[in-house]
Amino acid sequence: MRPAAPLLVATALIAAGTLTACGGGSGSDANTVRVSFKQSTDNQVKVMDTYLAAMKKQFEKAHPGKKVELVPIKAPDSEYYTKLQQMLRSPKTAPDLAYEDTFLINSDITSGYLEPLDRYLEKWGDWKQFIDTAKSAAKAEDGKTYGVPDGTDTRGLWYDKGIFAKAGIATPWQPKNWDEVLDAARTIKKKVPDVIPLNVYSGKPNGEAATMQGFEMLLYGTGGARGGDSDPLYDKATGKWVAGSKAFRDSLGFVETVFKEKLGPEVSDALDPNLATRVRGEFLPEGKLGIDLDGSWLPQDWLKGSGHEWPEWSRKLGLAAMPTQAGQAPGKVSMSGGWTWAIPSKAANKDLAFEFVKTMQTKANAQRWYIANSGIAVRKDVAADPAYVKAQPGIEFFTDLVASTHYRPAYPAYPKVSTAIQEAMESVTTGDASVEKAADTYDEQLKGATGGKVVSRP
Repeated sequence: MRPAAPLLVATALIAAGTLTACGGGSGSDANTVRVSFKQSTDNQVKVMDTYLAAMKKQFEKAHPGKKVELVPIKAPDSEYYTKLQQMLRSPKTAPDLAYEDTFLINSDITSGYLEPLDRYLEKWGDWKQFIDTAKSAAKAEDGKTYGVPDGTDTRGLWYDKGIFAKAGIATPWQPKNWDEVLDAARTIKKKVPDVIPLNVYSGKPNGEAATMQGFEMLLYGTGGARGGDSDPLYDKATGKWVAGSKAFRDSLGFVETVFKEKLGPEVSDALDPNLATRVRGEFLPEGKLGIDLDGSWLPQDWLKGSGHEWPEWSRKLGLAAMPTQAGQAPGKVSMSGGWTWAIPSKAANKDLAFEFVKTMQTKANAQRWYIANSGIAVRKDVAADPAYVKAQPGIEFFTDLVASTHYRPAYPAYPKVSTAIQEAMESVTTGDASVEKAADTYDEQLKGATGGKVVSRP
């Protein structure tokens, strides 16, 4: 692995008087930008903390008299979203800059929590370097942009080469369809009984990880084409959400099979809100998990200085694309999301907040972040840099999956739809409901979540 790109020290100093405080934060300091972010629930993982500390130092050096106050929110994903929204509701608690998941940003936009950034973006030369799909992730139905993406991600299958060798499964491994994934898990269960054969995130405690890493990686592999009217979750032609589909039931059926045949973690572990932390920090490094359906960002926990250094990971783990259901074109599937930096509508120091965004998003600083958190570049100049592509194992593999990726329907109803999916998954995980009953319940919840904007599809 190549070392992260060095930071560039900004050369232009901005006079104190040019950065004005906007908004009315109670008792706010016009010279201090408060930056809230999601802090890892694992005390040893300091990737974001380290990066932001470096950005704070650089910003304060380049802007004499200005200060950055970092406001960490330490919580699992679902709790982070709740805590952040509580902060955004009042000028007394709203930070000047907030870290927003692209899946939630439109909901927060609709609620009036975020400030449109167009007046800043049109004057910022670097904005033209961002790829259009990444820009669209933070654009609302009103056509305005409310966040600056700091990278994207893709998803695939991680597998333990040692466990595969014990199970007699040849590597490199690339399953052609769902059955081959399940068959590999069954072989591991039989021949290496002391490990977890397959992890597929499920249930409400895992939040969006269950929906996106788990269910949607299945659902979006059920069709034969990408995008447009073929989207299995949202019908763009009618502007309605899809109910009653065989694709939905087939995807739930895969989840049911994993837990019914005891191919996944114990249910108590599967529904542990800290499962993702355990997968990265315990199950994979300790050789306790055969196959993990997961994201491109995992190595961030294993790099030097992460607290869970595991330099052998690239030799011990293999990577495979998640196949489509029956191997139909394009043969593989991925989901992409990512996070953005957004300015709350009730922020006190909006101009100063965007200056901090510009510091974080220079080419050098963005590249440093992509590599540190094992992210996928959304800046064209970084993606074209050989130093980025070769920075660590896996980057090229996951970047190549962008050609087969899908994005979640970025509409205000999505968070409620996602919760309904998690509940359906959880009910088949625990065995409390059959696939048919769980799917029927989802269809009813979908009507409520979307205000009745539902279309049935076979």
